Amino acid sequence: MSVNKVILLGNLGRDPEVRYLDNNKVVAQFTLATSETFTDKNGEKKTDTEWHQIEMWDNMAKTAEKFLKKGSQVFIEGKIKSFSWRDKEGNEKSGKKIRATSMTLLGTKDQDNKPIEKNEHHSSNESGESVGKSLTDDLPF
Repeated sequence: MSVNKVILLGNLGRDPEVRYLDNNKVVAQFTLATSETFTDKNGEKKTDTEWHQIEMWDNMAKTAEKFLKKGSQVFIEGKIKSFSWRDKEGNEKSGKKIRATSMTLLGTKDQDNKPIEKNEHHSSNESGESVGKSLTDDLPF
């Protein structure tokens, strides 16, 4: 048995780049920053930021295009995927990305830097089919 699961809570480093492919597929890609603040041995506060490449497909990608902007805070569940390519000189390169399987929109900011709450959750199954719903759908009142 094995598990490949990633859970991230962070802020978008750039607006999603969305592409509509020939086979009616949609893909969105963006970077997500996660930060950890700690105090070093000299008593100074430090922040360590990790950048993650995120990939979303189909309905989740369309939701990202509609609601996510640079700076938006989002909770993502997904899995690590490896990829490779050749650079301009023909050298083999490789990297890792997170393929999102679930996304919860936690909020974004408008032009006046005021929070806009979305509180929507979107998931997809392995075939890319959306199974998303609003977080308020399960509330008993």
